[in-house]
Amino acid sequence: MLYQLFAIIAPVFICAAFGIVWARMRLPFDNESVTSLVTLIGTPALVFGTLVGLELSVDSLLRLGAGSAIISAVTAGAVMPVLFLWRKSQRAFLPALMFPNVGNIGLPLCLFAFGQEGLALGISYFTVQAVVMFTIGNGIASGQIGLSSLTRNPIIYAVVAALVCIFAKIPVAEWIIDTADLLGGMCIPLLLMTLGVSLAKLRLSNLVDSLGMAAVRLVVGFGAGLFTAWLVGASEMETGILLLMSSMPVAIFPYLFAVRYNREPETIAGCVIVSTVLGFLTMPGLLYLVLELSGKAG
Repeated sequence: MLYQLFAIIAPVFICAAFGIVWARMRLPFDNESVTSLVTLIGTPALVFGTLVGLELSVDSLLRLGAGSAIISAVTAGAVMPVLFLWRKSQRAFLPALMFPNVGNIGLPLCLFAFGQEGLALGISYFTVQAVVMFTIGNGIASGQIGLSSLTRNPIIYAVVAALVCIFAKIPVAEWIIDTADLLGGMCIPLLLMTLGVSLAKLRLSNLVDSLGMAAVRLVVGFGAGLFTAWLVGASEMETGILLLMSSMPVAIFPYLFAVRYNREPETIAGCVIVSTVLGFLTMPGLLYLVLELSGKAG
């Protein structure tokens, strides 16, 4: 079991560590270009190729998508009173506590823990969270919710195209799937490298608040995942994916929202760093529980 946990965590940790070392050595890394490459090409290709390349239950994909939306809502409902009692800004901290890092960390863990089927279910979760984060999450931080960003997001079109092929039973040529797999293959290592580079560039501020917020993110996220798995009647593997994704640390994008709209970015950066460290420290225990619940423990 220990080797199984190590085999899942090690690739994630090593790839992220390469990013940290890369940044510390001051080697060139154009974060904006890499992020654009992953967002505009890598992730849409990964989404399309994974969804159409596997024989998956549509019900499972829909349950994971619905579960993602429910977890975001449950998490928001749970943390808003906490922020009110702590007298913290909802616009600054609510997006950080609502949205875990399911892209950079969650998707690789789904792949290594559950294989291609787990990755496909994780993508369903990730896609819905991306929609909610870039509409409601960005709207909370800015004070104005808009849908215009969705029309410019190629991930949405990749999901729609994949769902049309799945529901209409349209056969997809093997060369198209191979091309999507080839382009999507760059996505996960670049996501982890980008995470490492981003963490190396962030600066820790206000340790007490960061620790408190990080603990809330991990604990409330796990509780929301457990409740949602029961609510939607998730299978063992679906429960594992929901718990894994909902228990991830603070995502990078809420920090970018905080910088853009000047919502205490220094403290949010601290939340990202501390929650990521805590996330890696608690990851063996989380994975052990997830694998036991999903029947995948070796």
